[in-house]
Amino acid sequence: MTDQQLADLRQTYSQRTLSETDVQADAVQQFRQWLDEALSAHLDEPTAMTVSTVNAAGQPSARVVLLKGLPDDAGFLFYTNYDSRKGHDLSEQPLAALTFFWPGLERQVRVEGRVEKAPAALSDAYFQSRPRGSQIGAWASPQSQAIRGREELEGQEKEVEQRFAGQDPLPRPPHWGGYIVRPERVEFWQGRPSRLHDRIVYERAGQGWTLSRLAP
Repeated sequence: MTDQQLADLRQTYSQRTLSETDVQADAVQQFRQWLDEALSAHLDEPTAMTVSTVNAAGQPSARVVLLKGLPDDAGFLFYTNYDSRKGHDLSEQPLAALTFFWPGLERQVRVEGRVEKAPAALSDAYFQSRPRGSQIGAWASPQSQAIRGREELEGQEKEVEQRFAGQDPLPRPPHWGGYIVRPERVEFWQGRPSRLHDRIVYERAGQGWTLSRLAP
């Protein structure tokens, strides 16, 4: 495909509208409503989100993970290896941006906020609810670190299987657990014709939120 063919790719968005009078007063409740609609529409991976972080040197990085909860209706929960690149970023700069994209509904949501580790009891409960293979994988994989090849990873998997033979569920690794993003800014984007998209942004104001419309 040529650059011109790429440049000519476009789609007209016209399914829905988004008005200040239609949204809820709380940003997380509004997100929950949109997530429920994405689930009801049977979209592929509706809980997938891009997590963007930055390290102490200001180098950004992004990756797709799955949303695993909205604890207390006040945060966005995901799980990972604390020694991964995102884990190191968050230890240096406890800030993150999340992006959800639901093309089937012509929608996206952008979340920005501070990040904290989830309570140990919450991480324990989730880890032990995972399939055994996923539990073993969390122990076996030195996430984001260079390895010699696939064989090294599979060898570590076998070692973990032998170590925990007959034990079910496995204990949670100390290097693995949850993060909660506490939102300070949440933007809801609804595609509209002529690229005149609807954008409603919530910004934290004390215990509540202020709403405003952004130009597309």
